[in-house]
Amino acid sequence: MRITLINQAKKYNILKNIGELSKTYGNFPDSYVKRASEQVYWKTPRAPQYQKRTVEKNNFRFTTNRPWTGQFKMQNMPNMRRKKVFIEPIQNWSFFRGDRVEVLVGKDKGKQGIINQIFQERNWVIVEGLNCHFRSVGKEKDYPGVIIRSEAPLLVTSQVKLVDPTDLLATDIEWRYTEDGERVRVSTRTGRILPIPKAHEETMDYKAKKLYLNREKDTPEDVVTEITFEPKLATFEMDIMEEMKIEENRVPKKTYWY
Repeated sequence: MRITLINQAKKYNILKNIGELSKTYGNFPDSYVKRASEQVYWKTPRAPQYQKRTVEKNNFRFTTNRPWTGQFKMQNMPNMRRKKVFIEPIQNWSFFRGDRVEVLVGKDKGKQGIINQIFQERNWVIVEGLNCHFRSVGKEKDYPGVIIRSEAPLLVTSQVKLVDPTDLLATDIEWRYTEDGERVRVSTRTGRILPIPKAHEETMDYKAKKLYLNREKDTPEDVVTEITFEPKLATFEMDIMEEMKIEENRVPKKTYWY
């Protein structure tokens, strides 16, 4: 019993480490994220004489690739040995897609840009057009490859700050409540409310949830989680006979092996 509970806790460890903003932007159910992200190396057969034991990877190194992608699995293969990364936990996440921020480090120090990606697992944000680097892709023996320009992630704890819309200067913020009980971000310098941008509502499927309309052939939400398939030991012909209410009354002739 104890081993089973430990295995169940390990299975859901990957879900606990994935940030809520990452799952919201991906717009996938937790069951799919868990199934696509876990890496099971060995599992005991389903039989009463075996104890339920699973050998799987529990310590993941999160990168700019989403946890449910094939690139993420390649970067977390058993032969990939990397230094352990320590993450500072953030209780109140204050950065969202569409926010204007100011870069505090690097060659783009003092410049401002818009956040277009968030990686909550590593406290990273990617600012559009800033903190860029060049890398080679597709390099082979007889082909030099292609040089592409991409944005590198920035730490929200020390490398970027939100911009106050009143004077367009970097500022620290606090979470406060309005008279109506709404939780908002407030600049500590000017007291101005920093509203959460509309771009935060965007997902991989739609720009805004209210703009996504269910069509005739769309599956409704209450049916997505409902299991309608019932497995049974029957052939295709047996299913047709059951559907058409055909009964088999014939008695087969005796057969002999000699």
